[in-house]
Amino acid sequence: MVVWVSFIILVSVFLVLDLFVFNRKAHVIDTKEASKYTALWVGIALAFTGGVYLIYDNGWIANPDNLTAGNAALKYVTGYLIELSLSVDNIFVIAVIFRSFAIPLKFQHRVLFWGIVGALFFRAVMIIFGVALINQVSWMTYVFGAFLLYTAFNMLTSHDEEFDPEKSRVYRFARKLFPVTDQLDGQKMFVVKMGKRIATPLFLALIVIELTDILFALDSIPAILAITADPFLVFSSNILAIMGLRSMYFFLSNLLDKFQYIHYSLVAILAFVGVKLILVHHVHFPEWLSLAVICVALGLGMLFSSLYKTDKKDRLDVKESLNTKKTG
Repeated sequence: MVVWVSFIILVSVFLVLDLFVFNRKAHVIDTKEASKYTALWVGIALAFTGGVYLIYDNGWIANPDNLTAGNAALKYVTGYLIELSLSVDNIFVIAVIFRSFAIPLKFQHRVLFWGIVGALFFRAVMIIFGVALINQVSWMTYVFGAFLLYTAFNMLTSHDEEFDPEKSRVYRFARKLFPVTDQLDGQKMFVVKMGKRIATPLFLALIVIELTDILFALDSIPAILAITADPFLVFSSNILAIMGLRSMYFFLSNLLDKFQYIHYSLVAILAFVGVKLILVHHVHFPEWLSLAVICVALGLGMLFSSLYKTDKKDRLDVKESLNTKKTG
């Protein structure tokens, strides 16, 4: 319990520093600043590998799977890389959402911050239920595995379809919950007009991003559960990956057109972990193999993207929108 509380307090401190110290004033986060924060978050997440080793080496937390300290550290890193790699498509969708609602660059960080806070809660709930299902119902591994294979196939065949938030069920549902104005008022999520509390496009974008993240979690949570069902490893690797998603968004959004084939890397990763879940009761996959598949898939995706670069109009449109100078 002490480890869990300490980890949650640590994450809370990071969030407070991020919003009220480093990004207290709304401003455009350029690629240089985003790259520094991305390196910082990745560094923190990888440094926590040492913390995982110490925690399991000293028995400071429940260890239902009787993992060695080294094995626990390896599973944590593998889970972290899976979540980080699957966030690439999430980043692209977030960029399209911001473009659809015409959210200026200088206000996007605030929306992403509160989106991350909500994601922490929803992911925690989904992880608790996912781990419980895996531990209590053995055949759920087949269900999760089949779902990941379906997701990989669907991702492969629908890659060229552009996501339109205003046509999504999430958007239509949000519009039914509260009145929305088309005008921005600084960083305010709500304004009062004629005695009525009305949501601004910032809040609507937040709701769409939040619910969209839950849909993405349906892929990433089972993928991590294919690596380990240890609650702390699943939670910590998932949360630290999400914590770095904001800075990674500002860093990668300008580079999306340069990594066009990374999408197929995600397909390969999802397919692999899907097969691993289906065969988990019959075939033992060593942890180094899972880590190697992830690294090789991502490496090949970036290599082919650099060697066979082609223009993708929808990605270029996103880039142009994100590079627009600050407005409002």
